[in-house]
Amino acid sequence: MMKTHTRFETSAIHDGYDPADLLGSLATPLFQTSTFTFETAEQGERRFAGEENGYMYSRLGNPTVTVLEEKMAALEKGERGLAFASGMAAVSAILVALTKANDHIVCSSGLYGCTFGLINMMQDKYNIDHDFSTMETKASVRALIRPETTCIYVETPINPTMKLIDLKMVAEVAHEHDIPVVVDNTFASPYLQRPLELGCDVVVHSATKYIGGHGDVIAGVAVGKKDFLDEVQMTTLKDMGGIMSPLDAWLLIRGLKTLPLRVDRHCDNAEKVYDQLRKHPNVSRVLYPNDSNHPDYHIRQKQMKRGGGLLSFEINGTKKDAQKMLNHLRLIKIAVSLGDAETLIQHPATMTHAVVPEASRLEMGITDQLIRLSVGLEEWEDIWQDLEQALDQL
Repeated sequence: MMKTHTRFETSAIHDGYDPADLLGSLATPLFQTSTFTFETAEQGERRFAGEENGYMYSRLGNPTVTVLEEKMAALEKGERGLAFASGMAAVSAILVALTKANDHIVCSSGLYGCTFGLINMMQDKYNIDHDFSTMETKASVRALIRPETTCIYVETPINPTMKLIDLKMVAEVAHEHDIPVVVDNTFASPYLQRPLELGCDVVVHSATKYIGGHGDVIAGVAVGKKDFLDEVQMTTLKDMGGIMSPLDAWLLIRGLKTLPLRVDRHCDNAEKVYDQLRKHPNVSRVLYPNDSNHPDYHIRQKQMKRGGGLLSFEINGTKKDAQKMLNHLRLIKIAVSLGDAETLIQHPATMTHAVVPEASRLEMGITDQLIRLSVGLEEWEDIWQDLEQALDQL
């Protein structure tokens, strides 16, 4: 489908689907089917041979999933999108597609715990080595590139330390060596940050988070060049089988229509909660990239529309104190996801990053005192009152 809308808010609602294509249905129809019939045996042969467009089997493509893929490509300004069963299915498929035994990956110095586990598994099983870089300068990136480096993998903002990476700078260095840059854009969403426009090659999302926005779906998406993602679809995705269900795609399409409104509200609330947190005597520091004192604030100004709905903070105390604070919350839910309507809170050292060895975790900046907060859509005063009464228990 041709992308016809240039403004994000309109594109999120209209791109990827035309009601005239399917009996005038305003809502995208849900094609809850495993397989598709052929008019003739010859038509089936042509489709499996790639000589005729059309659907064959939902592991190979589904009309509802296609609408989501086209919509995400439009929002990320990429040539094509590809949907997966989870964010980690997207990450693993892309990294497997870009590597082979004895290759090398350069990673940002902080990674989601399961991504950290994946790259270590790839090293143990296939000798695919990796190095971590702060990526603060071109020199720091160049220093780790080897002849066998086939990918640079970046999170920004980094989970959960909220450190930012200058994507344009990293892409410039990578392309000097003809190395693709993959960016996990989950925390920002395409509404706040579009890595492809900054020169990066592939964007991945845990669409479970802001894309869906309602805590009722597990999903992943990748966006990039058509030729590359066509190959991923017909190899890594098809053969490993981490496909998105039509129902999950339908839920994400519905969620995308309100993405700009939701993310603006998340940001509004996060900014207000941040202002209160940094004044509380039991909070030693708050990590939020919209803070003009944040060391990466200049990067936020260059590549992010706003600071986002996530922030992390450290308490004055121990791991037990952090857990005590979480246990005293009444409105805010203890859960490891983010981007939902509800405000969610978690303890990274023992939850999302529990798989990371303590020394590596501390090197990433994830202490026992660090707490991550996904600021929801409630009235911000109610969010803050709950945080305040829990912090007062320390």
